[in-house]
Amino acid sequence: QVPLVESGGGLVQPGGSLRLSCAASGSIFSISRMGWYRQAPGNQRELVAGVGSGGSTNYADSVKGRFTISRDNAKNTVYLQMNSLKPEDTAVYYCNTVPPRFMYWGQGTQVTVSS
Repeated sequence: QVPLVESGGGLVQPGGSLRLSCAASGSIFSISRMGWYRQAPGNQRELVAGVGSGGSTNYADSVKGRFTISRDNAKNTVYLQMNSLKPEDTAVYYCNTVPPRFMYWGQGTQVTVSS
């Protein structure tokens, strides 16, 4: 069983919105702080946003005010609502625990912001 499966990426124009979803196995989700990470070509993977089991959140400065992370504990799913997207948000987006565990990296979902 794949522990984490991301979905919801795509091509969007600057200023547009996307909502990413990450379905997690219950054994991971229930006890973990979860996060969304991204990696653009030539860049290191970075933490974009995190959410604790109780709902506390944190964001990278580059996405504050534009992205919102949330979790549905009943569905073992974590979401990333991305608004006012910019070309520099183009990357492969991954979910993982915070801090990340190597064995949980999945395929990610591509987000491309372009006109």
